[in-house]
Amino acid sequence: MSAPHSSSSPAPGHFSPAPPLSGTVTVPGDKSISHRSLMLGALAVGETRIAGLLEGEDVLSTAAAMRAMGATITRDDDGTWRVRGVGVGGLMQPVEALDMGNSGTSTRLLMGLIASHGITATFTGDASLSKRPMGRVTDPLSLMGAAFMGTPGANGALRLPLTMRGLCPAVPIEYRLPVASAQVKSAILLAGLNTPGITRVIEPVPTRDHSERMLRGFGATLEVEVQDDGTRIISLTGEAELTAQDIIVPGDPSSAAFPVVAALLVPGSHVTVTNVGLNPTRAGIFEVLKAMGGDLTYINEREVGGEPVADIVVRHSTLTGIDVPPDIAPSMIDEFPILFVAAALAKGTTRTSGLDELRVKESDRLTLMAQGLARIGARVEEVEDGLVIHGTGGLPLGGGNEPPVIAASLDHRIAMSFAIAGLVTTGGLTVDDMRPVATSFPTFEPLLSSLGVVRA
Repeated sequence: MSAPHSSSSPAPGHFSPAPPLSGTVTVPGDKSISHRSLMLGALAVGETRIAGLLEGEDVLSTAAAMRAMGATITRDDDGTWRVRGVGVGGLMQPVEALDMGNSGTSTRLLMGLIASHGITATFTGDASLSKRPMGRVTDPLSLMGAAFMGTPGANGALRLPLTMRGLCPAVPIEYRLPVASAQVKSAILLAGLNTPGITRVIEPVPTRDHSERMLRGFGATLEVEVQDDGTRIISLTGEAELTAQDIIVPGDPSSAAFPVVAALLVPGSHVTVTNVGLNPTRAGIFEVLKAMGGDLTYINEREVGGEPVADIVVRHSTLTGIDVPPDIAPSMIDEFPILFVAAALAKGTTRTSGLDELRVKESDRLTLMAQGLARIGARVEEVEDGLVIHGTGGLPLGGGNEPPVIAASLDHRIAMSFAIAGLVTTGGLTVDDMRPVATSFPTFEPLLSSLGVVRA
């Protein structure tokens, strides 16, 4: 499927100073778990049922791709998704190119799935996705026997459109991740499912572990050894047999970060965000906000489908700038844009480092956030691998007489971060295009309205 925002006209959004926010909200299902539920369900024997699936464009791209390779995927009227799988090794040759829209996760993980099947597939995407380098995934998958033909980008790394040919049987490898990346780890493990022998991934810095949890849940033989220095060695036994599961997808912590930060920043706010996934490899943003003095309380803590979940109660707080430890970056890499907004209103200076990954996301998120925050009066220094932000101490941001227009560059997280920033300005701001938000958080603007945000 093609992402609608790739062809239609921009949809600007104006966000003005907000009254105190109050209410209880639920964010969409976790994107990482939603992608993997569909993929593993498509490889399992039997019918997998998924409740709470994120119905954003990125996840729908994954569903369309799995259908194109033989899985039967349907949605019931009550929102339950049903996936009847083809079994490991049973993926079929897609008739047409797989359009990934804006989804880097779909693209990289599906490359892993296909790498150990004897089929050929072509991946296409929107303008933003087509700029993103794929070399970090194609390199290890090539070692397993997959072949890639694509568009060379900077440093020769392949980009979309890209055609790959899988190999069956593929070659099991032991691969040490050169950069912390859950997508690369997951792609290799998914390729290992249909590969004879043991595929190993050595992870010097822990990243989100949804793939490991879910692979075990579906019946794969997977072992994790943690060494004294924290390095994780993940071993997957190939030619696996996966069994269909019933899955309840928790709320996405990346999405929850937006109403949480909004409530922390808007004076007088008191908001509860329910059913938020708090997997320790994903919840770094909340720990950092607590360290800055944020009033966040977890209630109704529980475990759902092997994932820790809780409701988060948030009250307006005076935040204080901190030095964010670089080793926490993998557990909140997608949340740094909204953290930068929080830092802009904190007391004192917030320093971040180790964020090179943000330069190769849907956009160069470091540069875009630095430029946009400067437009609304924040004091920001951009360094090679992070930002240094000197906060206002809680005073609202301002950008001159006319509300500035912020360029989101088709990046959903940039757009949502500046939407929240607009709530704590003196005169508001305009985000140039809110359409990309549908990729991950289609209910974002209605959720803000339910908390009391009034759109112009």
